[in-house]
Amino acid sequence: MSSYKELLAQREKLDNQIQALMLREKAEGITKAKSIIQQYDLSVADVFGSKASKGKRGRPAKSLGKKGRPSKKAGLGRGKSGPRGKVAAKYLNPSTGEKWTGRGIAPKWIAGKDRNKFLIK
Repeated sequence: MSSYKELLAQREKLDNQIQALMLREKAEGITKAKSIIQQYDLSVADVFGSKASKGKRGRPAKSLGKKGRPSKKAGLGRGKSGPRGKVAAKYLNPSTGEKWTGRGIAPKWIAGKDRNKFLIK
């Protein structure tokens, strides 16, 4: 019978193998997709439909003033700080590989649980 520590070590090893395989298969999928897109000269609209080429869904375009800049009425949003960049994931679901940044509503797999167990190291 295996000890608790041995089982944890096995799980960590398996998690690492799963992560590595997932990344490799994802890279292979991206390579295949790029090849097909290039081979058939596909556009974003061809692959994702016509809505994908029209910009962000659900967000109205900002109106431009006389000088071609957004008018003060356009609602610039964040002020002088500018837009925020993407945030790296802090938590990983070991069973599915799903990641979460720690921002917004917690996913069901981590809600109500000790988040230290899911921290990406």
